[in-house]
Amino acid sequence: MSEPLRDQIETVLKTVFDPEIPVNIWELGLVYEVKVADDHNVKITMTLTAPACPVAGDIIREVEDKVRALEDVGDVHVHLTFDPPWNKEMMSEEAKLELGFM
Repeated sequence: MSEPLRDQIETVLKTVFDPEIPVNIWELGLVYEVKVADDHNVKITMTLTAPACPVAGDIIREVEDKVRALEDVGDVHVHLTFDPPWNKEMMSEEAKLELGFM
């Protein structure tokens, strides 16, 4: 039996990195929400570490491309928000350890 689509999306999001930080966007806490509709369309609500992130377009495009490449995924929409603004407390314990915040 294959992994549920939601889990596949989470797995692929863990392969997307902010080029300025050696931790993936999932562990950084940049992904706020993943919704998979009955028609397998996917909506991802996420943020960036800073509103003026110079690679914002690249990160969003990579998220869209990698999720869209999953089997059974319909359309993919990434919604970028800065509400609430990202902060270091949103990172996983693993990310905090890797970046020396603990």
